[in-house]
Amino acid sequence: MSQPLSVDQFREQAARIEAEIGRVIVGQGNVVRGTLIGILAGGHVLLEGVPGLGKTMLIRTLGQVLNLKFSRIQFTPDLMPADIVGTEILIDQDGQRAFRFQAGPVFANLVLADEINRATPKTQSALLEAMQEHSVTVAQQTYQLEEPFFVLATQNPLEMEGTYPLPEAQLDRFLFKINVPFPSANELVEILARTTGKDTPAAETAVSGAEILLMRDLARQTPIASHVSDYVARLIVATHPDCPEATPLIKQYVRYGSSPRGGQAIMLGAKIVALLAGRYNVAFDDIGVVAPWALRHRLILNFEGLAEGVSADRIVAELLEKTTK
Repeated sequence: MSQPLSVDQFREQAARIEAEIGRVIVGQGNVVRGTLIGILAGGHVLLEGVPGLGKTMLIRTLGQVLNLKFSRIQFTPDLMPADIVGTEILIDQDGQRAFRFQAGPVFANLVLADEINRATPKTQSALLEAMQEHSVTVAQQTYQLEEPFFVLATQNPLEMEGTYPLPEAQLDRFLFKINVPFPSANELVEILARTTGKDTPAAETAVSGAEILLMRDLARQTPIASHVSDYVARLIVATHPDCPEATPLIKQYVRYGSSPRGGQAIMLGAKIVALLAGRYNVAFDDIGVVAPWALRHRLILNFEGLAEGVSADRIVAELLEKTTK
């Protein structure tokens, strides 16, 4: 049986992962850190940004660095559920005909769901069981997915023609939603130098899937004080507009607040932030780091909020500022 990790070993392995990713991905430190925290927490991550910012490249690089079985699914309107989970095929062997299950691309450790909002709701829902139960059911037979299992999805926030927005139930199954910003001028110079030269940088394996599971175990064992967990609970309750503790922006612009999964995401993410800082306990500042990632896709705006283009991040910022610690 593998020995449990120490906090120092956790930090060293995480630093090795980020260093290898940095050999390929220029900048985007906050995006890389958030995605890594989501994976170490055992959750799925949704990356949102305009085309060409390296979302797909980041996920591909993660697959190389983590030495996991990687598969990529390009979501399109004509993609069918069987194209994701697999299907029963009829085989003829030695004169005998029988059905055999042919596994789909979801049977991997790290699944890239590229442009997930381009597929129809029926196809999007094919991922729901895999994301929640880590299993797939086909023809009344259930198949378990190999651990660790992560879905990293991308979507483009600008081009809405021919897309199918993810339903709230599926959004809620993503631990974090991370916005991918446009690079700075200095970062763009480095990107151009790396991508237009003779040699293309490549990442090497930093940790194995077994080591990822050990890091996840250590994160879940990290203690969190009762007053800190109480603060997280009050944050989640305050996201609902009918709650007396709701902030003015929430009362005005939010139709429905976060589910308990938002609190779980904050707690798990904050534990990993603490470990990355070399601490074996969670501080209030750790909550503030992960709260935007955990809540921005779990706040459902009302008509007024949508019409005025109110940002979920602005609402979360006010929530963190006004909720007493």
